[in-house]
Amino acid sequence: GLEIMCQPPGKKLATLSLLSGGEQTLTALALIFAVFLANPAPICVLDEVDAPLDDANVTRFCDLLDEMCRRTDTRFLIITHHAVTMARMDRLFGVTMQEQGVSQLVSVDLKKAEQLVA
Repeated sequence: GLEIMCQPPGKKLATLSLLSGGEQTLTALALIFAVFLANPAPICVLDEVDAPLDDANVTRFCDLLDEMCRRTDTRFLIITHHAVTMARMDRLFGVTMQEQGVSQLVSVDLKKAEQLVA
C-alpha cells in the first residue's frame, strides 16, 4: 500500500491516519491536484470533499481549485452542500422533485444572476 506522511503547519510529521478529518482532506486534495498538474485529465469529479472542512479551509480549497483551473484545461465538477463553495463556482446545477418520482434539473450561471440582481 501507499503510506502518506505530511506535516501540517505547526505540527509534527505524521501519517495520514493520525491527522484530523480536515487535514486528511487537504492532504488528499494536494495529492490529487499534484497528479492533475503532472498528468491532466479532461474532467475531475469531487464529491463533497469540502464536507469535513471549516470555512477557512473551504476558502483555501476554492483558492486551490481556482489555481487548478488557471493552470490546467481540466473541468471540475464539484458536488457540495457548502454555501461558501457554491458561491465560488461559475455555474450551479440543482435537482428538484416537485412531483413524486419526477426529477427536474435547474441550472444557474452565477455571473449572469449577479448582473440581474445588480
